[in-house]
Parts: sequence; structure tokens; C-alpha cells
Amino acid sequence: MAVALDTPVLPPTVHQDTVDLLRFSTAGSVDDGKSTLIGRLLYETKSIFEDQLAAVERASRQQGADYLNLALLTDGLRAEREQGITIDVAYRYFATPKRKFIIADTPGHVQYTRNMVTGASTSELALILVDVRNGVVEQTRRHALLSSLLGVPRLVVALNKMDLVGWSRDAFEQVRGDFERFAAGLNTHEITYIPLSALNGDNVVEPSANMPWYDGPTLLRYLEDVPAGARESTTGFRFPVQWVVRPLSHSHHDYRGYAGQVAEGTVQEGDEVLVLPARVTTRVTNIDTFDGPLDSAHAPLSVTIRVADHLDVSRGDMLCSPDQPPQSSQQLEAVLTWLSPDQLRLNAPYNLQHTTRRARAVVSELSRLDINSLDADAGVNTLRLNEIGRVSLRVTQPLFFDSYRASRATGSFILIDPATNNTVAAGIIQ
Repeated sequence: MAVALDTPVLPPTVHQDTVDLLRFSTAGSVDDGKSTLIGRLLYETKSIFEDQLAAVERASRQQGADYLNLALLTDGLRAEREQGITIDVAYRYFATPKRKFIIADTPGHVQYTRNMVTGASTSELALILVDVRNGVVEQTRRHALLSSLLGVPRLVVALNKMDLVGWSRDAFEQVRGDFERFAAGLNTHEITYIPLSALNGDNVVEPSANMPWYDGPTLLRYLEDVPAGARESTTGFRFPVQWVVRPLSHSHHDYRGYAGQVAEGTVQEGDEVLVLPARVTTRVTNIDTFDGPLDSAHAPLSVTIRVADHLDVSRGDMLCSPDQPPQSSQQLEAVLTWLSPDQLRLNAPYNLQHTTRRARAVVSELSRLDINSLDADAGVNTLRLNEIGRVSLRVTQPLFFDSYRASRATGSFILIDPATNNTVAAGIIQ
């Protein structure tokens, strides 16, 4: 049932025995109930402080509601509360005795697709809400496609507002069938369907007595039990150089290190590494951090690496595994999500930022993806805001990359308008 305004709540519980972490994003169309569902999870897991609850109670009364509007727990911006929509990505945190969670509550409106891309890009699971009364709409398909393209391995399709269709199994099965037919064209291998009511709490934390025909897990039980954690790297060691460290102190006049973040894999003191683009090998002598030296470093640690030889290495170069080097090319095949109100211009120069390396690039070929059919339309010469396309790019200098499926860090890039310095597109390398 909806939470009454005078319902007491205990302070957040700190679980000392939480053992791992799951990052997931929410998505869906406007008014599908994403913020209410996240608010319900926070409330039921006692992850709300008393002052937060009091503020939401006041805001609920001001809106004329006779119940606690849990959506206000995540719609933090004033414009979000006034309009009743989510605009920015709201990151929320909660825990149960089994696991910690980081939620990226992403906007549903097509205008904020770029925010959804941001939230899903680091997620291990995408929770897509569907208003069971409306079924699978364009934004449902858009968010499912983007989650698939961004390499999110699992989708949970939550069919919300089941109370408004009389808890009908037929309504659930019809929408489930529609989504399954669409998802057959996606590169997503695990999809779970859960019928629920975020407003009333049915199948969110506790099983619903209103849907005895459903024998699957509640949403929270699924989130607790699904495999999580960092995936094993299949690409080998990747270390884009961000900065060459040369201290000014005379006592360290011979110090030379290469600072950056380990993008993939692990490196140990004594390991042989390949330097790109020079394509020479050297040996790691030291791994330094602000807190002292390390014997080894793994993704995503930020470290300074020193090597045995004096080499010409600068920002944008890469240290990597000699036996598993990345691809290197000035020609890329990629998928672009267009993020700018200004349309894509074929063969126009853009700045391409890939890891720490920046180069000029032009889009030489383009086909636009149809959100509904997943077909590629080659008879176009531009992309508009929030449209998705498959492109070929020519780059002025070689990039060192992996496919996005193999590495999110080295398989992604952004395009920047050189005139305005605005980011205009997010790309993933095929």
C-alpha cells in the first residue's frame, strides 16, 4: 500500500557484513514510476534519514498528497519536483545484509537521453520500467537498445502499476511478449521480467499477495542474488599515459614517471610492457602512489609507473601487455549517440577524445538506427539530437583501442565540436 504520511521510519541501518557491490541504472519512459520505485527501495531498506523523511513529508503535503510521495526522495532538483519528472542522473546508495548498491536513477524524457547514457555506461544491470497500461513505447525501446549497445549484460524489465490493471496476468504477458519480440534483435542474453506496483510496494521487497500467479523473485531479492562485481579483463594490461612526472626538486632530478589510471588488467613490478606508438618494450621498475610504492596495480587504480629505459613517452601514449596489444588504426567503425542540438555534419572535422589521446576525426559514412525495427537506414547524411547511428570515422593519428565489448575504457570515445568545445556525441567502437 501507499505509505501514510504519519508512518514512522527507523534510521538507516548500517550493515557491517555487506560483502559486495552492484551498480545498476534505472530507465524508462516519463511517468513509468522510476523515482517512486527507487524511493520505495530506499524506504523499505531503511536507507532514509529522519530529516530527509521530514522534508519529503512536508513536500508531499504541499503538493496536496495524503500519502508519502516517495518519488521526492530522488527528484532532488527544484525543477524536477515542480514538473514531476527526473532531469539529472540521481545517484543513490543503499545496502542490505547481502550487498551494497549504487543506483543511477536516469531521466525518462527523450530530451535527457545523454543523461541516461551516462548512468548506464558504468552499470552492471539496467532496470527498465514499463507502465503496464502503456506497454512498450519508443523510450522503452530506446533505453533497451542503448543498454545493449553500452554492454550492460543484464536487463530487468519491471512492469509497473499492476494495481491499475487489476493485477492482470494477461496484461503482464502481453507486454512481456511485446518486449521479447523487440529484444530478439538486441545483443542482450539475460532478461528478467517482474510485475510490481512501486506505489504500493507489491513485489518490490516483499512478495505480492495480489499476484499469486507470479512465482518469480521480488525485485530486491533478484538484485541481491544476481552475480555482480568487476568482470575479468580479457584484453591484458592497458595504461593510457596522462602525465609525465618530472619533479622540480633537485634531490629527485633523475625521477621520471608516467602517471595515469590503469584502464584494464594488472601490472606488477618487473613486468615487461610495450610502449605505443613507439612499439618498444621496457620493464616496469616502480609503481608509485601518493601513499607509497606498490608491488602491483590493477584497474581502476591511478598510479605513476617508472620503467627501466629512457624513452620518448608523452600524454596520449599507452603502456600495454606485449603479448596482448590493443588494435591500432586511423579508421574506426563505431556506434554514435548524438548529444547535440546541432546536427552531425558528414566529413566535417571534430575533435575525438579517446582515453588520454586527442585527434581530429571526420565521419565519412553513416547509417541511422531505427529505434523501433533496429534496422539501419543508410539513406541519411546527418544525425539529430538523441539519434543513434553506425558510422565510419577517419582519424588523423592512430588510436590504440579494443572493442567496447572487450573494454569499456579503451572501446569508447567522445566527439567534441572544435568551434564550441561542446561534447556532441558519445561513441562505442565495434
